Amino acid sequence: MRAYLLRRFLQIIPVFLGILILIFLIIELSPGGPTASFLDPRMTADQRADLIERFGLNDPLPLRFYKWLTNALQGDFGRSIRYQRPVIDVLGTMIGPTLQLSSLSLLIAMLIGIPAGIISATKQYSVVDNSLTVFSLIGISMPSFFFALVLLMVFSVNLGWFPLFGLSNPLYIPPNAFAAFAHRLHHLILPAIVIGLGSTATFMRYTRSSMLEVIKSDYIRTARAKGLKEKVVIYRHAFRNAVIPIITLLGFWIPSLLSGAIITESIFGLPGLGKVSVDAVGFRDYPIILATTTMLAMLTLLSTIVTDVFYAIADPRIRYE
Repeated sequence: MRAYLLRRFLQIIPVFLGILILIFLIIELSPGGPTASFLDPRMTADQRADLIERFGLNDPLPLRFYKWLTNALQGDFGRSIRYQRPVIDVLGTMIGPTLQLSSLSLLIAMLIGIPAGIISATKQYSVVDNSLTVFSLIGISMPSFFFALVLLMVFSVNLGWFPLFGLSNPLYIPPNAFAAFAHRLHHLILPAIVIGLGSTATFMRYTRSSMLEVIKSDYIRTARAKGLKEKVVIYRHAFRNAVIPIITLLGFWIPSLLSGAIITESIFGLPGLGKVSVDAVGFRDYPIILATTTMLAMLTLLSTIVTDVFYAIADPRIRYE
């Protein structure tokens, strides 16, 4: 396993480098530039030249990439144009809410989607199966921004059960840590449901499809013939062998949760990576854009390695030599 992991880490280095080069080229070739927000028609030629030199745009493109990559490997992603602070400090304050939202969304999706998929597979073509299928199709096809607006209208505007936006009420002072946690959770429930609904439907469909293949196997019929209880057959034998596709889905879904929170965080006004990424695009804050896309690329590559590790944990027959 150690040799395999070392080989995989060595393999992702050139892949990651190629992704960084592609991201850097796309941003550099995009219309406008990091100085577009600061340019003034009344500026003189010398003032424009000083501005370009301050941002280091007078260097050749390969040299700019080399400087950025060297600094990024040392944890320095530059200075945010909008916030006038180091990028790592800006993202450090924003990544916490995004991780909390993504973790809660993933928890909702797995706790609802996987059991629903198992029930749907064991009751194939029944009323329950058809109802869950309709629910999954609605969850997959409904746009997240539309669902978010519907939830805000119903539960925030009409019923007043949840706040409209923000991560917390600045006027509320929690008396203890539990109250602070409950207050934060109260603000995260609606956006977590928005992100979790599509994930729930996807987990349910994958679980159902995988379970249907497994429960028709010979060893499942043998387990039932031995007189084992149905719950033991389904959850201990069938589900364990059907979990491999779910692990694959989970490995690729974790990075998409961070990127999928962009729209949701913007609608609910949450100070997370999603909102800061959207603002960075509008403000042409290229250091922020480079840092967030680099983070998502690395997270995607690492999730594939973690997925392989969980394959071996879930199925002892899988060995990496």
